[in-house]
Amino acid sequence: MHTRCCIAGGGPAGIMLGYLLARAGIDVVVLEKWPDFFRDFRGDTIHPSTMEVLHELGLLEEFLKLPHNETRQMAGHIGGTEITVADFTRLSLRCPFIAFIPQWDFLNFISAKAKAFPGFHLLMEAEATDLVEENGKVVGIKAKNKEGEFEIRSELVIGADGRRSTIREKSGLAVENLGAPIDVLWFRVSRKDDGSKQSFGYVDNGHILIMLDRDEYWQCGYIIEKGSFDGIKSTGLEAFKKNIAELAPIVAFSVDELKDWEQIKLLSVTVDHLTTWYKEGLLCIGDSAHAMSPVGGVGINLAIQDAVAAANVLVPAFKQGVPSTNDLAKIQKRRSFPARMMQRFQVALHRKVIGPVLKAKGHFKVPFILRILNRVPVLQGIPARIVGIGFRSEHVKIKL
Repeated sequence: MHTRCCIAGGGPAGIMLGYLLARAGIDVVVLEKWPDFFRDFRGDTIHPSTMEVLHELGLLEEFLKLPHNETRQMAGHIGGTEITVADFTRLSLRCPFIAFIPQWDFLNFISAKAKAFPGFHLLMEAEATDLVEENGKVVGIKAKNKEGEFEIRSELVIGADGRRSTIREKSGLAVENLGAPIDVLWFRVSRKDDGSKQSFGYVDNGHILIMLDRDEYWQCGYIIEKGSFDGIKSTGLEAFKKNIAELAPIVAFSVDELKDWEQIKLLSVTVDHLTTWYKEGLLCIGDSAHAMSPVGGVGINLAIQDAVAAANVLVPAFKQGVPSTNDLAKIQKRRSFPARMMQRFQVALHRKVIGPVLKAKGHFKVPFILRILNRVPVLQGIPARIVGIGFRSEHVKIKL
């Protein structure tokens, strides 16, 4: 198989970049190793900057018709006190809110739009296994599907296959690990139809629980110290459920739905980045280039911003010939700063806020900075901008 651009990974970065290239008339093949996009415990947040991109593509109105929830403020119960941390209505944007929508719905929506372009080819149940290199240049990938192994030759390979990227591993590109002192336990419990549409966080007594509203159930993320899951399991499931119920009374009625540890999935948190995102014939974007912590739910937003920035450079390069390493360097230069700034922000929160909370014993006192945010609402626009837009927003420059 031959194509101009082969993208390994059908997540937000890969599907969005595939759409943008095909929209500009560039032949592109996207590989997704699973038979569909349905995987639970994926990020659900579509941020204001992403919706700006959808507007620029003429897709926003139709996207917002999909079932979703809108959060205009980030609030949490900290030490028994409800604190508003971020207010997205203070952002001067078309959509001053975070849209909560299952990631598989978002990916199905974008891929369906991409399939309208003849140059877009999505291969499901096809997994990249290695790179094909000739004379030090990446010229394609090796892949496998149900029928067996095959090769795809391409002018450019994009690694967009996530934090455990095969493409990144096979490339030999250097990785800098910033460390993460936390892991997350993901599980779901049903919710009452009581009008409580806000997504909550609960912090107290050495415990942190994040709750994302999915209409019929709460998607819960229970933050733990890294490597402590076995110790938690050793105390028993009943003790775990008791901690959850005491921390978040809103789910006390449904926590008994957890019958065994198989219902609770461990996400091992990693914060790292490639020092160089590219080599001749290859570029990594999204989590393949910079694995983010789930703090703030910003990973999807950064991945899509990477895709937009990449398309802005790659489309003209493809139209003139073959993208050069100078073109790939421009993309990293554009996106490395916002990715690293966000990682520094996350690492600071890990060390200065989340870490001390997890080590705290007894009733937790609301930190001074959060008390200030709660008392001075205008300041809530600062964390809203960091989470909702990031440190550099991207816009679609390729006009049709």
